[in-house]
Amino acid sequence: MDLESIPGVGEKTARALSELDDPERALREGDVATIATAPGINQGRAVRIARGAIRAKHDDPGGFLATDRAREIYREVLGLLKERTVTDYAAQRVETFYPSPRRPRIEEVREFTSDAVDRDASAEVLTALADVEPLAQPGDVRVRERCLATADAERYSEAREAIPELSVEIVEDAQGLAELARGYSTVIAIDESFSGVTIEGDVQVRPDALETPAEIVPERPLAFFARNRDRIQAAIEVHRVAGLEADADTDADLDALEAGLAQLGEDGTVAGDAELDRLTTALDDLEAAASTAESIANDRLREAIGEEDVTIEGADLLSLVERGAGIDSLLSRELADEYAVAVEDARDHLADALDLDTGEAEIARRAFGDEPTFPVERDENVVNRLREELTAAKERRAGRLKRELAADLADQRETARTLVREALELDVELAVARFAEDFACTMPKFDWEADTGFAIDGGQSPVLEEPLEEIDPVDYEVSGVTLLSGVNSGGKTSLLDLIASAVVLAHMGLPVPADDARLRRFDDLHYHAKTQGTLDAGAFESTVREFADLAQSGEGSLVLVDELESITEPGASAKIIAGILEALSENDATAVFVSHLAGEIREMAAFDVTVDGIEAVGLIDGELEVNRSPVKDHLARSTPELIVEKLATDADEAATNGGEETAASPAFYDRLLEKFE
Repeated sequence: MDLESIPGVGEKTARALSELDDPERALREGDVATIATAPGINQGRAVRIARGAIRAKHDDPGGFLATDRAREIYREVLGLLKERTVTDYAAQRVETFYPSPRRPRIEEVREFTSDAVDRDASAEVLTALADVEPLAQPGDVRVRERCLATADAERYSEAREAIPELSVEIVEDAQGLAELARGYSTVIAIDESFSGVTIEGDVQVRPDALETPAEIVPERPLAFFARNRDRIQAAIEVHRVAGLEADADTDADLDALEAGLAQLGEDGTVAGDAELDRLTTALDDLEAAASTAESIANDRLREAIGEEDVTIEGADLLSLVERGAGIDSLLSRELADEYAVAVEDARDHLADALDLDTGEAEIARRAFGDEPTFPVERDENVVNRLREELTAAKERRAGRLKRELAADLADQRETARTLVREALELDVELAVARFAEDFACTMPKFDWEADTGFAIDGGQSPVLEEPLEEIDPVDYEVSGVTLLSGVNSGGKTSLLDLIASAVVLAHMGLPVPADDARLRRFDDLHYHAKTQGTLDAGAFESTVREFADLAQSGEGSLVLVDELESITEPGASAKIIAGILEALSENDATAVFVSHLAGEIREMAAFDVTVDGIEAVGLIDGELEVNRSPVKDHLARSTPELIVEKLATDADEAATNGGEETAASPAFYDRLLEKFE
């Protein structure tokens, strides 16, 4: 795939996308989360790139939503989908669904939708989805206790690029390696020429190091899994509660991945190893344990000296001092045994408190010498030696465990990516399923060969604010160009919204809110909302120009217009609308024009224009009772006519019951009614 052929992708963006592991798959599948991991691309931009890639794939010119109101309807139905997502990813992902005139794109999404609507959006699954997020990059990983060494400048550059987590040092010979070994815990020589050299310290010769980075820097895969541990565990939970495990092998993979994650600490260290924990605790407690051991020895000696004061005469003690004998001499002569016991207690405490093994305890014993002294003090050199021994043991243990765990998890990386991706895509599917259920949707039937028309049975507009159960289902079928008449507040605008919503959703490949829906494939949707007030001359001219362009190239268009007569004077409006309808009819467009001037327009049109009507049954307690489904080939009565008719009826009843004083009223209303005939 030529990345720069995608609309909106230039050289710089194409370079960023090329850094993804599999950019073609991400673009092909609309994987917004993966696209957003490319350098400098956020999720909003990723959505636009994904949509551009889809358009490029299907040679989609765009522009299906040809007017502001058409775009508003799209945003409203898209918003209803987004409201039913759980994750931020899914909310962004549904933005890649857009109405397209291209049959392959429509069928591609219809295939996705047919699987999605069968999903069970249980509360348990939705709860599990709440913790799923796209996988994150772990950031820069730096390991300072190890380094790579080479004598080759070209190899040096290669090593820095392949394993940026480690420092790379240039050395000339074995002596250079030895010097590095004094500053690093581990030195890894990557030149074959160093094979066979013997150097004190942890110096490894690994010519294959650059080909096996996970072995050299296990922190790399561990950092990835540590950064994403909670996200991966959440995805595993989603797979289990949603029943996405396909077979026993998949379940085994989940178990193995979970076991590996359980061994991983939040900071990328290995957790749950008793020996590593022992060494870590010993290092953490070493200073405190050594101080406590000193106190134990000194407290024991103080007690012994206190008792000795009872038995040693002051003259003897004075004599010792006069002869220049110090406290050490006194301890050696009088309290040698007590000192030995006190020091032994200190040694035992140090070994026991730190849970040292035999070799470590042997070093620890030397922290307190056999020569009596007071106060008893630990030998800092010995304590430091013990610290170094514990540190080395800990690093060896941690390194081995990291390598083992990294080897286990490295093979699971793609599994983790797939788990999270599928969990996030499940959220998208469930949003579609919940939308379809909430609005009683069905998959529309396309007549791919038809030239005009649509039919909706039991349709309920999803963009109305009323609850679904309070919306009257509507049946409506249109072929060619039609005028729609009806009473005020009879639902004409809501019907246009329903038609637009159904057509937009159908061309997105999604289910539509109806019991049944059939339609042709439209090239674009022109929906003109009702104009507020008469337009000035310039705006009027612009509107007429727009319809002129549509009339010339409107074949395959669906045109919905709400009371275009409001753009200018009623007499002129009827003439203009009649001319527009003539042009659209000649061009085989499908159109529904809502108008209160349907009768006048029909008389002025040069062809037999269909007029349908949303008929009011009558007025009940001042409220219109309306049949929301238009009656075919019927000019509906207006609200004023219904009101006059009601007044005439009421006047007749009053005249019958009230006498001569009301006798003139029925005649007046009858005269008004005659004007509507």
